[in-house]
Amino acid sequence: MLPPGRKPVRTLLYTDGQRHKTWQLVGDELKAGRQAYIVYPLVEESEKVDLKAAIQGAEHLQREVFPQARVGLLHGRLPTAEKERTMAAFKAGTIQVLVATTVIEVGVDVPNATVMVIEHAERFGLAQLHQLRGRVGRGAHQSLCILMATYLAREARTRVSRDGRPEQNASNAQQRLAALVNSNDGFVIAEEDLRIRGPGEFLGLRQWGVPEFRAANLVRDAQLLEQARQEAVTLLEEDPGLMLPQHQAFKAAMFRRWRGRLALGDVS
Repeated sequence: MLPPGRKPVRTLLYTDGQRHKTWQLVGDELKAGRQAYIVYPLVEESEKVDLKAAIQGAEHLQREVFPQARVGLLHGRLPTAEKERTMAAFKAGTIQVLVATTVIEVGVDVPNATVMVIEHAERFGLAQLHQLRGRVGRGAHQSLCILMATYLAREARTRVSRDGRPEQNASNAQQRLAALVNSNDGFVIAEEDLRIRGPGEFLGLRQWGVPEFRAANLVRDAQLLEQARQEAVTLLEEDPGLMLPQHQAFKAAMFRRWRGRLALGDVS
């Protein structure tokens, strides 16, 4: 549920070949007197990874793309005083384009900022993308979030339709981006994140991946799993140590199945 007066953020997925559309959309917002965020995954370019970075991005945007606007730079390596000055200038409207890393993920509220571009969006987690997108759409104007995707060679390149919506594809990165394009609902996003990443182990240390269920799905079968949980609670209330004769086969099967990981259940 959105606060009164706010509109759902429109989310588009573009690739590098459509970058001219991205800058045109951002430029339209700037001409209307509004502001923009451009988010990068790195502070500086690196020889180890072929990713765009905030420092070089800010220089390019100021010089080549938006020379008439004032472009600011915000990242975690800056002194606190400089970060505060930059953020204050953006809130005051004297900076029109804020180039940043994920330091803007929380605690930033600028209602006049109506467009966000996220570079290398495939490198971010779904929850983080949703959190970043929440920095726009905080005023009465229609807002826009543009996901720029550059897929690694091991993944099939996404196919993007003319209206900026992703076509069906099976890779995890593309599923994450499609989920964000298709929904603004935090609960739906969380369910999709759980489905794509997997919940990990409940009695282990792995926090992601396919769980060891043989016949259930956490999202699809939530009601059935809750019923099974209630049955387990009732059973342990009646026989906490599973000492009754009728429970011995079940107890032995549990130890065979989970082995030493049952102790971790007590910790959690």
